[in-house]
Amino acid sequence: MKLSSKYNRVNILVSLLVLLSTGVIYYVVIHFILTEKLDRDLRIEEEEIRAYVEKYHKLPLPGDFHDQKVSYRKVSPSDTAGRSYNNTIYLNEKEHEKEPGRSLTTFMTVKNEVFEVTVAKSRLEAEGLVRIIFIISLLIIILLLLTLFIVNRFLLKSLWQPFYHILDQMKAFNLTGKNEVKVEHSKIDEFVELNQAVLLMSQRVKEDYKELKSFTDNAAHEMMTPLAVINSKLDTLLQTEGFTDHQGELIEDIYLAVGRLTRLNQSLLLLAKIENNMIKNEELIALKPLIEQKLRQFQELLQSAEISVKTILEDKEVSMSKYLADILLNNLISNAIRHNIKPGRLEIQLTDHQLIFRNTGANLPLDGGRTFERFNKTAASEGMGLGLAISRQICNHYGFTMSYTYEADFHIFLIHF
Repeated sequence: MKLSSKYNRVNILVSLLVLLSTGVIYYVVIHFILTEKLDRDLRIEEEEIRAYVEKYHKLPLPGDFHDQKVSYRKVSPSDTAGRSYNNTIYLNEKEHEKEPGRSLTTFMTVKNEVFEVTVAKSRLEAEGLVRIIFIISLLIIILLLLTLFIVNRFLLKSLWQPFYHILDQMKAFNLTGKNEVKVEHSKIDEFVELNQAVLLMSQRVKEDYKELKSFTDNAAHEMMTPLAVINSKLDTLLQTEGFTDHQGELIEDIYLAVGRLTRLNQSLLLLAKIENNMIKNEELIALKPLIEQKLRQFQELLQSAEISVKTILEDKEVSMSKYLADILLNNLISNAIRHNIKPGRLEIQLTDHQLIFRNTGANLPLDGGRTFERFNKTAASEGMGLGLAISRQICNHYGFTMSYTYEADFHIFLIHF
């Protein structure tokens, strides 16, 4: 959910609760004020009746007007209970309808006789006024909410424009490219600070990348030179005579260790180049003939390892570097051979959506969480533990998905294009 949507929801919800609560309070207060006005009118009518009784010593005639009624009832002195107000039903004789009403009941003494005086007034106009006020308040609430939603939607979109601009710049930022992060001028302090932080970060990242690239190139170059010299000297030394068997074994061990170090240096350098997007030259690669070519190259090794090969290959083209495609297939095939059994099986299936390598091997699945980690290998493995890491890095570089599963005694490596 976007921040603006979240803000709009919270803002509208809070505004709705506040407006509804204030609307209810407003309705109750208006209702109370109108009720007080009715009670005041009833008291005025009561005072007029008392003034009439004091002047003429008799009750005025009962009245039945359009919105008011006055009635009397003789009671005993013990039934008097003072003045009281009640909500009642007012019968409109003219309209022949029952309406909500408000009544005042009091007691008056006339010539030593006690009378219950009831003055009732219709509340229809007051209720209608309250209803109109409530509808107007409801319409105002709806109008305010709509206005708030529209203003927030367009105002927030305008306010957050610098943020989305810098976000697009960060998405398009490429260490190997020449594009620079360009920020928009903003009058909002937080966005100004964000722009400065992003600019500073991009500059630092580019400087660190240049230093890392320079270090990688220099380290690879400096390491390859002495390794080449050592290999050359060892070749020359092996061609000389006069070594004992023990000396020959020591020289062979040194020769193998130097070769292993050379391959390790090349693998780490390759990983650094892939991660830093330094290998370009993408082209459409037909995978089917390339896999068949690789299997022919590994034919003798497969036969010596007693591994039978089964292939189901469809035509499939991918856009990638021919160099990295060779490395990817070499790693997967050599991995299937190195970790197989005698006799073993290797099945390769290529479809329009995926490439699958199935091979027999140890009857235990690999550690799924560490299969593609660098230098992760079994105790019996003679490799350096970089082949699968390089394969996964190549797949990630081109947006492929590489996964591992173990099913029915088969180790399965799947590449989903």
